[in-house]
Amino acid sequence: MSMLRKILDIVSEILIEREYEISLLVATLLSSGHALMEGVPGIAKTLTAKTIARLFDLEFKRIQMTPDLLPSDILGSYVYNQKTGEFELRQGPIFANIILVDEINRASPRTQSALLEAMQERQVTIEGVTLSLKQPFMVIATQNPIEFEGVFPLPEAQLDRFLVKIETTYPSTKGFIKIMSRIDEIEERSRELKPVISREELFQHMNNVRNVRVDDSIYEYVASIVEATRSHPAVRLGGSPRAGISMIRLAKSLAYIEGRNYVIPDDIKRIARPVLIHRIIVKPEYEVEGVRPENIIENILSKTPVPKP
Repeated sequence: MSMLRKILDIVSEILIEREYEISLLVATLLSSGHALMEGVPGIAKTLTAKTIARLFDLEFKRIQMTPDLLPSDILGSYVYNQKTGEFELRQGPIFANIILVDEINRASPRTQSALLEAMQERQVTIEGVTLSLKQPFMVIATQNPIEFEGVFPLPEAQLDRFLVKIETTYPSTKGFIKIMSRIDEIEERSRELKPVISREELFQHMNNVRNVRVDDSIYEYVASIVEATRSHPAVRLGGSPRAGISMIRLAKSLAYIEGRNYVIPDDIKRIARPVLIHRIIVKPEYEVEGVRPENIIENILSKTPVPKP
């Protein structure tokens, strides 16, 4: 049984119709990446993040972003201890393995920028002192797509730090009924959830992912897709080299958790949208006509020649 199948079998009774989100989050974790989850309130984004942390026996902390939140509220600060006469570090919630940054776009740009160094360098600088973060380290940020007042949209530099953007939706009618009828059982199982994989095993899986083979034709395929996002007539800003690197890393992780030690073109097709959708900025004149990043991605995939086996 593959690692993903084992995990999905356990969480399917807790997170109804969330197999897609779980598979992407697990692959992102194996890729040492970060995830941006976008969806309306009440669709289990927080529960999904908590479940991932418990499955891998990782320390989990949640940060509720607000406009008045300061960088020190996330990173921590040095506090004077009157007993010892010395300044001691009071660590912020960033010092954990999985950080849920809830409603990230509610925080000011200054506070959002406090996450940049942590996400890219796996370290933080507090009052001139650089400190390493715990490993593995993963940020799962959420945002509400329908709120436009009192929010600060993430700049391109911040968006590019996220390996994937996961669009969460409402469950089907059947799934909704299942949730309502079993909510007490779901909450109890969530509290009693035990780790499936230890932290040490997770590190081993992460090392194994690096050994997944990628053929030269796959690299060329990814390069063609990413470069097409930059030359598309409707695109103002396309995918950066980091976008291509992210596609390769996520494809390798998905191949690994499905029991393969090589990447196939279908892996690239599956991860193209979550990796590219938040990296493509549409020109205003096309945006008013209803052109969206997802339309551009589908158009590029349909026109890019697929490598032959």
